[in-house]
Amino acid sequence: MKQPELGKKISELRKAKGLTQEELVEKCNLNVRTIQRIEAGEVTPRSYTVKALFEALDYQWEEIRTGFADEEKKIPGYLYLAFAAGVLYFFLAFFEIGWEYEWIEQGNVENPSAFAWIKVGTFLTYIAFLGGWIALMKFFPNPFLKIALWVMMGMNVIWYPVDLFALFSDGLDIQDYYLVKLSSFGFGYALMGAGYLMYKKLWSHIPQVIGALGVIAGILVFSGIGVIFGLIPLTLFEISQLGLMIWAINNLGRSSSPDSF
Repeated sequence: MKQPELGKKISELRKAKGLTQEELVEKCNLNVRTIQRIEAGEVTPRSYTVKALFEALDYQWEEIRTGFADEEKKIPGYLYLAFAAGVLYFFLAFFEIGWEYEWIEQGNVENPSAFAWIKVGTFLTYIAFLGGWIALMKFFPNPFLKIALWVMMGMNVIWYPVDLFALFSDGLDIQDYYLVKLSSFGFGYALMGAGYLMYKKLWSHIPQVIGALGVIAGILVFSGIGVIFGLIPLTLFEISQLGLMIWAINNLGRSSSPDSF
């Protein structure tokens, strides 16, 4: 079934059930604008969105499943690469933090070349991980989180080259800008945390827990004073992001609808 017939069918089933668009939103966890556009025939929803709608309306998905089967099997390979990059970043970050602490305390690093390679590796893997989350916004729309992810990506693009310049230059010391860098990353994490809080009824309340961890970690890191304590919620936040990403990948094409937030 294709548009506009699909939209008309959903509208008819909804009205037959005596449901408003807002009430259907509550049943299948979509946003109102998405349902409006589907019913109007303005967009062709993905298979998992159609499945969620028909299940919410007690209509047999199998009756219109033909034509969607191939789509259900397609999960972009780059999402798995983004997840793998996120795992690698998580471990590289521990080396980076240790070396950066030495750099701040002593004013230099014993092996700057090795540290620089760790910096480059951390930067590239984190950018790839953030890129994977941005790509997931196609399936799990969340405009606020998407903006937050781009902001965090921008901060990495700015600060990592500054770190590398300071590492090999006598004209700039990390102490000259470290608090500003710390505050900007704290702001970025808090912004990302707020983005995850925007999700509703997706995988129970796990995104809200992840969002709260991000906000708490961001505030502590932003303050500068609580940065050490902020490492605990920050670590949990990044582990949780990995968990949510693999859940999202594995649930593409299933009954829970990725158009929800």
